Amino acid sequence: MNTNLGTGIIGGGIGGLTAALALIRKGFEVTVFEQASVLAEVGAGLQLSPNGVRVLCALGLEQALREICFEPEGKEIRLWNTGDTWKLFDLGVESSARYGFPYVTVHRNDLHQILVKAVEAASPGAIRLDHRFHQVEQDSGKVTLAFEGQPSAKFDVVIGADGVHSKARELLFGAGPAKFTGIVAWRGVIPVELLPERLTRPIGTNWVGPGGHVIHYPIRRGELINFTSVIERQDWTTESWMSAGTNQEYHDDYPGWHEDVHAYIAAIPQPFKWALIARPPMQEWVNGRVALLGDACHPSLPFLAQGAVMALEDACILARAFEEFDTIDEALDHYQKARIPRTTRAVMGAYANTERFHNPTLADPRNAQAYVDEQWAADKVVERYEWLFRYDATSVSLTEPEAMV
Repeated sequence: MNTNLGTGIIGGGIGGLTAALALIRKGFEVTVFEQASVLAEVGAGLQLSPNGVRVLCALGLEQALREICFEPEGKEIRLWNTGDTWKLFDLGVESSARYGFPYVTVHRNDLHQILVKAVEAASPGAIRLDHRFHQVEQDSGKVTLAFEGQPSAKFDVVIGADGVHSKARELLFGAGPAKFTGIVAWRGVIPVELLPERLTRPIGTNWVGPGGHVIHYPIRRGELINFTSVIERQDWTTESWMSAGTNQEYHDDYPGWHEDVHAYIAAIPQPFKWALIARPPMQEWVNGRVALLGDACHPSLPFLAQGAVMALEDACILARAFEEFDTIDEALDHYQKARIPRTTRAVMGAYANTERFHNPTLADPRNAQAYVDEQWAADKVVERYEWLFRYDATSVSLTEPEAMV
């Protein structure tokens, strides 16, 4: 495909910037439009499994990633009230040996800044701030984007990477069904100096219990602990990462949970809460010369730790499709055909983990042992994660996508 192709990307988040960088690396002209006036990602921690790290390394970001990440030694399951512990799987050097790349944890903002710097270095001025997208028109093979208070812009192809509340999705495919899950999520970031040493171990921990679960792991070279949890409750339906809560309300949501869980909650400088809204996977991502990417087309519940990683894979496959096929139509068609089965399986896997992590069987320690032994048996862990971690977005066939079985 002609690298003089004009490509517009709506959204300067992790997915949009990775797509921009991947396309620029292959010689394409790209402009990214971001509604914010300052490029600063909100949020907290991200888990990047080997399949996602592979993409970042292929883009030349390995050293930058190593400077800001943490590499956990392993993952474990803990029971909500007794603290009983089961090893889920080893990470660290074992991940690199098994999959070729490490499993790392990062602060979302650190990863975002790496991508911003890389895009600006590769194509100065490619990122346009203060551009709130609100309309799209397609005519004669061109796509015109309109922005609030800014001049419109015309492109040969456009990528909608504008997140879970995607305006591009709404305009081209309709808002689609969205349903409150009855689950509220909490998050906070804790400086390690605020915690006793026993709570700063170099591993990722998943506490499971009836009606809720808790996840925590080190980020930013081990200087911070990312603490995220969910609980089943019906009285909060605001889907925003920036709604502040109180530590006392956070404590109140976890009655009877282990003292370690409450020690983390007490140490969070400012907790935030948001409602989890479920949206079914889309089975069509392309409308004419516009294609969606990341959370815009496959938003997922955060129970498989693959949301950001799926966006990284999308970006890699999209850029490869632009390079490998002769026309825009061919490229976009192969892109969505390669990605929809895999991202759909990931979304459904996250749904399945809701019941697994919150099962009422976990309420009684006498039954919990057998339940955890069954649900996190070695063969079931392999079944849930191996297909994810071994995927290679840099080389998987785009003409014969692998079966998602």
